[in-house]
Amino acid sequence: MPGISARGLSHEGRKQLAVNLTRVLALYRSILDAYIIEFFTDNLWDTLPCSWQEALDGLKPPQLATMLLGMPGEGEVVRYRSVWPLTLLALKSTACALAFTRTPGFQTPSEFLENPSQSSRLTAPFRKHVRPKKQHEIRRLGELVKKLSDFTGCTQVVDVGSGQGHLSRFMALGLGLMVKSIEGDQRLVERAQCLDQELLQALEKEEKRNPQVVQTSPRHSPHHVVRWVDPTALCEELLLPLENPCQGRARLLLTGLHACGDLSVALLRHFSCCPEVVALASVGCCYMKLSDPGGYPLSQWVAGLPGYELPYRLREGACHALEEYAERLQKAGPGLRTHCYRAALETVIRRARPELRRPGVQGIPRVHELKIEEYVQQGLQRVGLDPQLPLNLAALQAHLAQENRVVAFFSLALLLAPLVETLILLDRLLYLQEQGFHAELLPIFSPQLSPRNLVLVATKMPLGQALSVLETEDS
Repeated sequence: MPGISARGLSHEGRKQLAVNLTRVLALYRSILDAYIIEFFTDNLWDTLPCSWQEALDGLKPPQLATMLLGMPGEGEVVRYRSVWPLTLLALKSTACALAFTRTPGFQTPSEFLENPSQSSRLTAPFRKHVRPKKQHEIRRLGELVKKLSDFTGCTQVVDVGSGQGHLSRFMALGLGLMVKSIEGDQRLVERAQCLDQELLQALEKEEKRNPQVVQTSPRHSPHHVVRWVDPTALCEELLLPLENPCQGRARLLLTGLHACGDLSVALLRHFSCCPEVVALASVGCCYMKLSDPGGYPLSQWVAGLPGYELPYRLREGACHALEEYAERLQKAGPGLRTHCYRAALETVIRRARPELRRPGVQGIPRVHELKIEEYVQQGLQRVGLDPQLPLNLAALQAHLAQENRVVAFFSLALLLAPLVETLILLDRLLYLQEQGFHAELLPIFSPQLSPRNLVLVATKMPLGQALSVLETEDS
């Protein structure tokens, strides 16, 4: 999808964008607030303007991907079957114009052309135990961190929420950075330490097989620390250097690959409050887990705007993968009916127990292969209701006949979701700028591989020409 680049906006331009976003989100709040599983119980289709209903009714999933989401198939020409209302066209145009672009400055990753499971940009030892998506992410973010570290003269990188340590290992043993990894789960840390040793052994074997490859400096595995980072307080362990720097105090670079919820906010606060932290490269995710208040808004500007509030439902919607869903629409597979099935199940649950609203229904395998009544029976059992409740099969079939309407409504909400993510990330940029820091937002991953692909880069010195270097794909 096209969009707007944060780099192209002045501070005043970013403030105006926040104003525009809050106005637009308030205008379409009813769509964003809706739960798709309440499509039938809350008559969501009838909440749309009649002209929108006429334009969208009967559209097949590939047509929704092409005409509504603006993501046509390869070589496909966009053709509207009727004249759409200006209000619907305005929604589509506004959603594209106000969202931060998620298109990186490189083409679709060529690293997986030869083998979709193995990045050609990583050697075999660094690919082991790492899925393709993660291979792409650790390579791209690791290389950006290396450039940012060189630019800012950092003595140590701190990877917060490091999990099994894939990013830390690549930065330490692949790029030669001094890395501390902080993770709150003891089991993940133990796993990371085992993988460190396995990688070191693999690299040593590789050197013996290829003696012409000379290791010019000693290898340092990441230093792993088990510690939960409290988003409301400074973490002393995070700030401790691994070794005394040769001159002056340590210069730290904080990074987090998909730092979940408030963890990404904690990184921002450590950067802004601690003089030893001179750079930040953070990719956030799980916006629905942000504390309210505390995690959003952070900036004074956004907090002062009418309609700035982003309740749980909006933040949860911002985590959906627009590109992935558009691809599913183009394929028009039977899995698209899952939302319709779940919405039909909700009507049965409400009739049986009106106070039970939107219960979690997990673990029903191969939903698309089930008849709707079979799905409802399994769903009733999973929420603690009698699976043998008498069912109105005619009503269920009537719901199933509206499958394309359910998909169309969900597509509308998904079209608006990037605006919510844009406002959350824009708020973080403004928060840092209000304190005199330099902050930019760059699309770093392929959105087809990694939907949350915007990295917030911040320094305490002007970035200047370094930005173009950070965005460049290494050869």
